[in-house]
Amino acid sequence: MSDSTRSSAPPIPPSGPRPKTTSRGRTAAPAANSNSDTSDIPEYEYFVAPGPRGYPPLSEYLDIYSVDMKHRPEDKNRVRHNTHLFNLDSLVVRRGQEFEITIAFNRPYKPSEDKFAVEFVIGSSPQFSKGTYMPVFPTKERQTSWKGHVTDTSENTVTMSITPDPGCIVGKYHMYVAVVTPYGIRRTKREKSRDLYVLFNPWTADDEVFLSDETERQECVMNEMGIIYHGSYDDIAERTWNFGQFNFGILDACLYILDRSEMPIANRGDAVKVVRQASAMLNSRDDDGVLVGNWSGDYTYGVAPTSWTGSTDILLSYANSRSPVCYAQCWVYAAVFNTFLRCLGIPARVVTNFFSAHDNNGNLKTDIILDENGRIDRGRTKDSIWNYHCWNECFMARKDLPPGFGGWQVVDATPQETSDGMYRCGPASVNAIKHGQMCYPYDAPFVFAEVNSDVIFYMRGKDGTMEPVNVNRTHVGRGIFTKEPGELSRKEITDQYKFAEGSTEERTVLEKAEEFGCKREKSEPPPADVDLVLPAVELTVGQDLELSVEFVNRSQQRRTVEAYVSGSVVYYTGVTSSEFLFRTPSVTIGPNDSVKEPVDVEARSYMKHLVEQANLNFMVTGKVKETGQIVTAMKVVTLHNPKLIVEVSGVAKVNEDMLATVQFTNPFTFNLEGIYLRMEGPGAMLPRFRYYSLLTPNSSVVLSERFSPQRAGTTRIIASLDCPALRQVYGEESIDVEP
Repeated sequence: MSDSTRSSAPPIPPSGPRPKTTSRGRTAAPAANSNSDTSDIPEYEYFVAPGPRGYPPLSEYLDIYSVDMKHRPEDKNRVRHNTHLFNLDSLVVRRGQEFEITIAFNRPYKPSEDKFAVEFVIGSSPQFSKGTYMPVFPTKERQTSWKGHVTDTSENTVTMSITPDPGCIVGKYHMYVAVVTPYGIRRTKREKSRDLYVLFNPWTADDEVFLSDETERQECVMNEMGIIYHGSYDDIAERTWNFGQFNFGILDACLYILDRSEMPIANRGDAVKVVRQASAMLNSRDDDGVLVGNWSGDYTYGVAPTSWTGSTDILLSYANSRSPVCYAQCWVYAAVFNTFLRCLGIPARVVTNFFSAHDNNGNLKTDIILDENGRIDRGRTKDSIWNYHCWNECFMARKDLPPGFGGWQVVDATPQETSDGMYRCGPASVNAIKHGQMCYPYDAPFVFAEVNSDVIFYMRGKDGTMEPVNVNRTHVGRGIFTKEPGELSRKEITDQYKFAEGSTEERTVLEKAEEFGCKREKSEPPPADVDLVLPAVELTVGQDLELSVEFVNRSQQRRTVEAYVSGSVVYYTGVTSSEFLFRTPSVTIGPNDSVKEPVDVEARSYMKHLVEQANLNFMVTGKVKETGQIVTAMKVVTLHNPKLIVEVSGVAKVNEDMLATVQFTNPFTFNLEGIYLRMEGPGAMLPRFRYYSLLTPNSSVVLSERFSPQRAGTTRIIASLDCPALRQVYGEESIDVEP
């Protein structure tokens, strides 16, 4: 057979299992991307070859009896490093700051004759060039980026001060003491009691997360008890959250998150890289991260987002089960991310943006489509504005950006849009967002749109043409709030994100943002001479409502408005669940006059449609008969839920037994089923919960739990009640614990 007639079929692969693919042959050592992986450091390293009787004994020279890491909470190491609150039986320090250890030898240390080093090792492939193996020497003649010197000698003991490099890797190191002899090196065995945790240090000016304000440091690093703002802009509600960053197991859980992401150990000293990696890992969308998002209202196979009271259960569950935790929405993502950041020493706070534009990829437009009569076309209106959205800010010097763009950075773990192929957001410089500098990483255009989008009402003609008839440039990003440092009140930080609406600076910023692709609506439809005004409303679940719509005529002629009044039950994301109200009043207003049109809303009309967080969205649109102009008004009403009654009894002293009691009475005419009661308290009570299958009308449930405060100061017992028919019911009680 000639070559031209031979078969061109591919060769048949050999039978049997495929070979295991590895990096062998490409790299000299396995990738170091897990803090929990370790490398065996030999106890003996000889400089000489073995003789006829083997290696010479090294025990005749200086030998190590014991090492005291001074890791107890009351020791000055932990107090000076502000790590005394960690419930951990190891030394926790902050980089760039001195700490002390005491080494006991078999005889007095002689600096002129004896040589020893303290070695710190992290990861599976320790290398000095990568910062994963750091020897520290007691003499000034030999120093590395980790500085050391002897501060005291007494009989057979040596006290040594060690200062980790202010840019060193953050994580858990194993510590060894190595003694040099003429024949080799003798070192201590690995012991868990000598493990050293190194964190970011906002107290040291050389650290990239340095924060100069002590009040903010205490709030954004040390405070375990936070306040998260929600509801609507003109009816802001708050809930307390236990961050619990110092609880037992939380620090290891945070390090496990970085391990699970396979983040290289060598990158873990860079705050920008750490927070960006964590932003992806806090959600489970593409990497089996910490939390599963769920906005459906069905939480059968997990915990409802509104039920959580703190981060401890979530992080420990993830670390122990190695599986994502169900379920979360934006404030849960932000709260748990805040725990992660504060635990590792990065100053952080939870921020709430009221009327937050979403999923517009930097396009500064939120479109609402009206038909030719001025009625909302819900089938074609796809964009939505969240009543509020929570994200995080962390404080750091952005060495990768020009001067002036350090400070507070936006990071967001709620999965919305992908960034570099993963669901994450940030860090984005708040100052860059304010000044329209969209070219700087990371994800600044997306955050800019969240606080600056225009709400545009388009009228759709019969031929499908779209004409802008009303532009609201002030609705989105109405107010941005966080907790006031050291106080229990809120702090508005809107001016940190944008200049005053309509100011010269704002127009300049928007022009600058447009240069980087953030397009906005340029048309300016003439304003109508009729205004619509919806009043502020406070409403409790189950109450009737009279909504008064005011029509104000600013012209010199009579005006007639054919109006559409729509009331919908919406999720806090602005997505409509169902419409429960629709009216079509025709209102005539005299010159320079106003008319109030009452709209009665019965509780039974919305109660059967309620979804979690109980938001009612009223939208009024209309067409002025004489001019053809379109008028609009929007109002979100957050229904107030009943409260839990929390009482605490007993002597409020450290380690003294106390009793917390939570009580709730069903105020409705229907049964509440599948009830979860949860409670916890920072430094006082670990998370506890109880399940109740049924609570009939006017019946009460009482839960009592004993606890012992672990430290002095002011804390709170936080409680939540959650069931499918009633979400977001909270209560709390403050305690002043004496030493």
